[in-house]
Amino acid sequence: MKSYRIAVIAGDGIGQEVIPAGIEVLKIAAAGGGFACEFTPLPWGCDFYLKHGRMMDPDGVEQLMAFDAIYLGAIGDPRVSDAVSARELILPLRQKLLQYVNLRPMRLLPGISSPLANRTAADIDMICVRENSEGEYCGIGGRLHAGTPNELAEQTGVFTRMGIERIARYAFTLAAGRPRKMLASATKSNALQHVMVFWDEVVGGVAKEFPQVEYRKYHVDAMAARMITHPQTLDVIVASNLFGDILTDIGSAISGSLGVAPGGNINPERMTPSMFEPIHGSAPDIAGKGIANPIAAIWAGAMMLDHLGERGAHDKILSAIERVIGDASVRTPDLGGRATTADMTRAVTAALTDSEATKGTKPK
Repeated sequence: MKSYRIAVIAGDGIGQEVIPAGIEVLKIAAAGGGFACEFTPLPWGCDFYLKHGRMMDPDGVEQLMAFDAIYLGAIGDPRVSDAVSARELILPLRQKLLQYVNLRPMRLLPGISSPLANRTAADIDMICVRENSEGEYCGIGGRLHAGTPNELAEQTGVFTRMGIERIARYAFTLAAGRPRKMLASATKSNALQHVMVFWDEVVGGVAKEFPQVEYRKYHVDAMAARMITHPQTLDVIVASNLFGDILTDIGSAISGSLGVAPGGNINPERMTPSMFEPIHGSAPDIAGKGIANPIAAIWAGAMMLDHLGERGAHDKILSAIERVIGDASVRTPDLGGRATTADMTRAVTAALTDSEATKGTKPK
């Protein structure tokens, strides 16, 4: 039997609640798919930092190279600066493991109401391909003259031809395989005359390799507005690290809740393990209350299985999620209900188990 080694970093806050829910679903999907997942917990995160003065083991990246994939919950704690938690765990993993694609589906699932009036699932079905290793998050810069009236700070964005080409090519390939075959590039070349003009030139060059894809570019502010006013006109979005970060939160919000939004940090060449996570934060305000929505974590787990080559298991999990959400009888507070994390997990596992039990019983 094929078996996959999965490193589990549940992390902080509600990550400790939604990742076990995801693992429960993944085990059922694996059993039904004829493969196994071996989960190895790693205690890294803000609690680890408070005990040891670091977010993960010094050889953390080397440890992770032994795994097929990484399942991440959430990172963040009010007692630890966000600059520390992000800069010493999430960003190093993305960069050192060459996870240069951040893939974020943004779909309005049937049964969820969008905050946008009169929008249905047919109107909101986008996916963002966010550059995940360069741009504004490289960490280059500094501060001078601290505490004086002349204090200054500089943050440098770094863009390379190789980095832009590979993310654009991944996005165009994805768009070419989707029904609408549309790609929109987020830019700000009217104001950022160096890096974003460069971005436009390189993305435009890659576009010539994909004549079957309808290619448009939008200034990022105009694209943000378009996601609100005309979401049905967008399909695949390719964006820089910062722009993609902002746009995907808008996409998750118009999809009804951050609690249903998954993400993948992917090394397409599979030289290193890719990492999959719900994109919500650690939510310390509700941590420990048992009311966090596990759907995003479950969906992220399904994306992980798809990346590992288990497309059938991915499809069954997503179908179970759609059945539960569409039924509308189980709703966590973020979706306007009173269900607990455990209630939602039971509903998804029941839908998944039911689909396995009825497999092959329909007349041919």
